[in-house]
Amino acid sequence: MTTTLLAVGTKKGLWLATSTDRLTWTLSEPQFLMQEVASVGIDTREGRTRIMAGVLSYHWGPTVVCSDDLGVTWSEPEHGAIKFGADDDAAVERIWQLHPDSADRPGVVWAGCEPISVWKSTDYGEHFELNRGLWDHPHRSEWGAGFGGAAAHSVLPSPVSDAVHVAMSTGGVYRSDDGGASWAPRNKGISAYFMPDPNPEFGQCVHKIARDAVEPNRLYAQNHHGVYRSDDSGETWESIADGLPADFGFVMLTHPRRSGTAWVIPLKADGERIPPDAKLAVHRTDDAGSSWRRLDQGLPDHEYNAVLRDAAGVDTLEPVGVYFGTRGGTVYASADDGASFTEVVSHLPDVLCVRASAVVGT
Repeated sequence: MTTTLLAVGTKKGLWLATSTDRLTWTLSEPQFLMQEVASVGIDTREGRTRIMAGVLSYHWGPTVVCSDDLGVTWSEPEHGAIKFGADDDAAVERIWQLHPDSADRPGVVWAGCEPISVWKSTDYGEHFELNRGLWDHPHRSEWGAGFGGAAAHSVLPSPVSDAVHVAMSTGGVYRSDDGGASWAPRNKGISAYFMPDPNPEFGQCVHKIARDAVEPNRLYAQNHHGVYRSDDSGETWESIADGLPADFGFVMLTHPRRSGTAWVIPLKADGERIPPDAKLAVHRTDDAGSSWRRLDQGLPDHEYNAVLRDAAGVDTLEPVGVYFGTRGGTVYASADDGASFTEVVSHLPDVLCVRASAVVGT
């Protein structure tokens, strides 16, 4: 019997839910109540399940906590997991992303933070080291802050090479070909209509990127207006927004095994940030963005809350489960590639992060 673990990080705590059929769920009591949980990583490598959470206490600040017993107990390094050095003249404000690397790199976990910075752990998320190549990049002084802050929100290590992609708001997409030692912008074709030069080398407000599971050089991006695909590891991008009701949004998900399948959740123009016509729907492509299918079975007729960039995720089961939560505190789950959804829980605080995984062990 397979058990699915669903982690929901919110503005006021973390909730964990489990299910054996992905239709009915058992929900935990809140953990880290009244603390913001903007990032969660579930690491199932090496035959175990480790939950990592980026927790922000408005009194003590941000840190990474880990649990190896499905949230029964949590550990935290005595002096914090992520912190700048005394000479960096900076302090971590928020942990936006926790991303376990591939099975070929056991122990490696990447983190994206605010201010814009990337960090790497080699001990399963216990301690992180600042990536100096990005922090010392000559462009850094020109990167700005998106509406939610200056965020390195997507960190994608390649499973087949030393390439790593990072996306940030605002700054755009950067790629390293040497495991993070050096970085260069990779934004050709992504619009920055709000800037004097709408096609700059960097400065785009990319909201989220995701990698194709079969074609590692294929990437997808949800931009601040614009949905794009790159087939050459980010060297060039082309629009795949045709067929969507809006090209604004935050979510970008890809299938864990099948090439060409991705999901987005469109929102109306950035001035309103609600689902088009106030009708919530997920859109899926199975042909790398050539066409899109609207999926709304089981979703409410009216919804005025947005879905944030990390408030959505997929599992690795068959069919794939698709999950997301709204700023109104409702979480939805699909056990059939997004064809239909059921409500997991409602009336939570703003949902910031959703992650799901088949549980390893007991």
